[in-house]
Amino acid sequence: MTVQPAVDPTELHRNLSAFVSYRNSHLNGHEHKEASLYLERLFQSFGHTGIAEAGATLEEAVNRGAKGVGFADLVWKPRVLIEMKKSGTDLGRHYQQAFSYWTHLVPDRPRYVILCNFDEFWIYDFDAQVDEPVDRLRISDLPSRWEALAFLLPRPQTPQFGNDLVAVTKWTAANVARLFNMLVERGVERAMARRFILQSVMAMFAEDIRLLPTHTFTAAVTDTARGQSAYDLLFGGLFREMNTPGSTPAGRFSGTPYFNGGLYAKLSSRLS
Repeated sequence: MTVQPAVDPTELHRNLSAFVSYRNSHLNGHEHKEASLYLERLFQSFGHTGIAEAGATLEEAVNRGAKGVGFADLVWKPRVLIEMKKSGTDLGRHYQQAFSYWTHLVPDRPRYVILCNFDEFWIYDFDAQVDEPVDRLRISDLPSRWEALAFLLPRPQTPQFGNDLVAVTKWTAANVARLFNMLVERGVERAMARRFILQSVMAMFAEDIRLLPTHTFTAAVTDTARGQSAYDLLFGGLFREMNTPGSTPAGRFSGTPYFNGGLYAKLSSRLS
């Protein structure tokens, strides 16, 4: 999936908050009566004019061989299949139906599958793991954890799933010493490399305990690894905002608080 420029998280948070409010105020969670309206509003909240304009289809016929023809609630090749159930439904009971639809949606089978009961999103990536969702997301958390559905954006971003945060943090910590040695071998002064390591570890920790908006640091590092400027994203972006009094009002790093103490007061382009 191609990495695209970040959306304005402030606007997205506002749109998704309005979507949550709309669901709670106007929808009862009836699968057949309200699923299409719910999905239309969801797509609009992520920046689309509508489902049809995005290139997705509702009630797409899926030939499942001996099981006959079924109708998937929403198919958007090659991005996502969404199967809706009524409010309160145990989504685990409908895994096999969603998997069967996904299996037969060839060519251009969707990368992700979502089971949704109006209040929960169970997100599957069958190329990564078959039996368990890569994330479970309550609608109330959607405005702050939209990265889990970032593939729904008009210009898709790589999703950040919440179920592996602990494992990722442990893996990253185990590689801190190796990163430090690599920087020194590149000719970076030891004091400068040490400061960068401390800045990064603090950012990771702050992200995990939600002092930083969800996945702010992780997404910046991912984009850096894919070729974007480390100086623009980290030193001239995130770390600068972490050293600025107050809370970042808008833009990619919206909601970033001020980290007092001087750790981020000294930044360098030598590491970019």
